[in-house]
Amino acid sequence: MGFFLTLVSDLNEAQYRLLLYFQAIAARHAIGAIPALLDQDVAEASNALAGTLETAGKGIIYEHQAASIPAQRLVAALREGMTELTREAGSQTPRLERDAAVALRRMEHGAKTAATALAGDDHPVFLSLVSRIMAAGQAGDGSPETAAAAEGDRPGSGLIIPG
Repeated sequence: MGFFLTLVSDLNEAQYRLLLYFQAIAARHAIGAIPALLDQDVAEASNALAGTLETAGKGIIYEHQAASIPAQRLVAALREGMTELTREAGSQTPRLERDAAVALRRMEHGAKTAATALAGDDHPVFLSLVSRIMAAGQAGDGSPETAAAAEGDRPGSGLIIPG
């Protein structure tokens, strides 16, 4: 849990919720992915979508691509989730995109460093961690989406102890 806490420690609430949202998408996508989704694919996908959002924030329309096919498929799933959020954001879309880029960069960092920080865990280490976190927070039908949505409905997270 210490590793996860370092990932979220300085995120604002919107960025934290977006990180949980994107992790839930990655966890759900990993379940049926063929070939299996690896932490490297999560890092590539997060990097590609974050880069696209950051570039758009500068007024340049350019879609960054992931190198591997599994990562490309995850980018598509993450982008679909982002599209749903921007539809609801209205005039807050630029802020949402900035916060989403921060959350995706954090997910990229987590996927890149999990194997080293959590040596001895089952591979893929980051995806396994995310699955455990989602399982711990599951409510209702037990899906990662429901867990992330329930997380968003509660006033505080069970993952962070208020100071």
